[in-house]
Amino acid sequence: MTTHGTTVLDGAMMRRIGRMVLIGLMGLCLSLGFTHSQALAGPPTDSMKSTIDEVLRIIRDKELKQAAKAEERRSLLEKVVAERFDYQEMSRRALGAPWNQLSDKEKQEFVSLFQTLLTNSYAEKVESYSGEGVQYVNERTEKDYAEVRTKILSGKTEIPLDYRLLNHGADWRVYDVVVDGVSLVNNYRGQFTKILRASSYPDLVDQLRKKSDKLKSP
Repeated sequence: MTTHGTTVLDGAMMRRIGRMVLIGLMGLCLSLGFTHSQALAGPPTDSMKSTIDEVLRIIRDKELKQAAKAEERRSLLEKVVAERFDYQEMSRRALGAPWNQLSDKEKQEFVSLFQTLLTNSYAEKVESYSGEGVQYVNERTEKDYAEVRTKILSGKTEIPLDYRLLNHGADWRVYDVVVDGVSLVNNYRGQFTKILRASSYPDLVDQLRKKSDKLKSP
C-alpha cells in the first residue's frame, strides 16, 4: 500500500533496515563463538550473554533442527529474543511524539505489529546463520542506561555493533541496536514520520497491519 509515494519499509530503506536487524540478531548468535577482549564487563554485558547462551542452545539443539520441529524452534527463538528486547520501548522511540496520544489498546496493537516486523526480518536468517565471532569492546553505563559495544568479525571485515539497554529492576533490556553508527530505531522513526506527514496514524497502522498479515501468511 502506498501513501503519496510512501510505503512502509519499501525499497532501499527496507533493505537497509533489514540488514541492521539481521546484523543485530547475528550478534546474539555469534557472541559465544569467538570472544576476544571483554573489557569492563558488568551486568548489562552479563544480561546479553545470558540471552546469547540460550539462543545458541536452541540453534545447536539437534532435535530442534528436525523439519517437524521448525515451528517449535522458531517459537523458542522468538521467545528468548523477546525476553531481552524491550519491544514496547523500541516502539515508543520509533513512533516518536504520536505515541503519547495513543490509548493503551492502540499502543498494544502498535507494539504487536512492530514486533512482527522485527521478528520476521531476522528469524529465518538467524536460524540458519553460522558466523565467525564477535569482539566485546567495552561497556558504558549511566544510571539506568547502558551501551554494550561490540564488533562483528567476518573475515577481514569488522562491523561495529552496539546494544543500547535500559535497566528494568534486576535486568537489562535492549531498546536499540546501532550498526556501524546507524540506529535501528532512528531508521524506523524516519520511515514512520514520512508516512505520518503524508497521511495519518490510522493509515500507518493499516500499512503495518497489512505488512504483518503478509509476513504471517504461509
